[in-house]
Amino acid sequence: MGWKISPKVGAMLDRAGDFAGITREEALFLLSLDLDSKEAYAVLQTANRLSREQFQGKGENHLHIGLNVSPCPINCAFCSLTERAGIFKEDVDFPEETLLKWAKMGEDLSADGLNLMTTGTFAFERLLEIGRLLKKEVSVPLVANTRDITHREGEKLLGAGFAGAYHAVRLGEGVDTPLKREKRIQTIQVLRDVGLLWMNCIEPVGPEHSRDEIVDLMFLAREYRAVYSGVMRRVNFPGSPMERFGMITEREMARMVAVSRLVMGDVPRAHCTHEPHSASLTAGANLFFPEVGSSPRDGKADTEEGRGRSLHSCREMFKEMDWDPDLPSNCFDVRPSPAEARRAKSQI
Repeated sequence: MGWKISPKVGAMLDRAGDFAGITREEALFLLSLDLDSKEAYAVLQTANRLSREQFQGKGENHLHIGLNVSPCPINCAFCSLTERAGIFKEDVDFPEETLLKWAKMGEDLSADGLNLMTTGTFAFERLLEIGRLLKKEVSVPLVANTRDITHREGEKLLGAGFAGAYHAVRLGEGVDTPLKREKRIQTIQVLRDVGLLWMNCIEPVGPEHSRDEIVDLMFLAREYRAVYSGVMRRVNFPGSPMERFGMITEREMARMVAVSRLVMGDVPRAHCTHEPHSASLTAGANLFFPEVGSSPRDGKADTEEGRGRSLHSCREMFKEMDWDPDLPSNCFDVRPSPAEARRAKSQI
């Protein structure tokens, strides 16, 4: 009897548990729950059940490959790969032999996608060249993570063999970055227009961000129907100007992952969390980003030697939490997901 949750939260979770999503007001309320409350744990359980059913037990590993190190002049405050951070003094592009080695390692260890990340001023034509090279050598789908693009550039990404693109409106856009929110959203529309899969995360979350800001981006992901969304916390590199704010805990991130999952309803084909950790795997997350090459969260040129988690360790974490990394990816599968099939059947 003492374990009953409040009727208000119970009603929210009943609706959310049928893949119907939740309202903005409900998301704000759930993010305000005491982390030690029965209701907060019920939120995690509902999100966990949704994902295990909708994603059919699949644990997704999308290998992040940072193609270059550069003192980037765009100077996003949360990024270690900037002039202002002062960590990296020269431009270094990882050689093709290294990129091929990483891509083939991803294929050998059953990575579900290869996310090719560049700094903001990396030559777009060079990204296309690398895409064409890897497309010939490995069968793993390619995802671009680069600057804002035009429709013509989106078509070029498709022509070079990319299946999708990771692109996020960041928390603090226009304040912690010099970029405009409207331009970022315009690029999301470009991806959808040209037929590239849009991948997303609510990021980089820090204690200074309000629930309103965070929830706005959760609903942006739902509105534009992200293939996956989720939550990535800000990781403060040594000397980061954001260090004064601290960092959110993995426990808090798991709650945000769960609320984001409820918001997304039947839209996504996976749900991500970063950096990889177990707590969010019981809160609706099923997608990790193991990392090699450059990372905006690291002071090492190759994050494989720093913060980056390996494909092997991510696979083991999935198995410990009863997610199967060896099942086929849902993200790049053109067949309807179970939730999509159920919705289509109900509309007949």
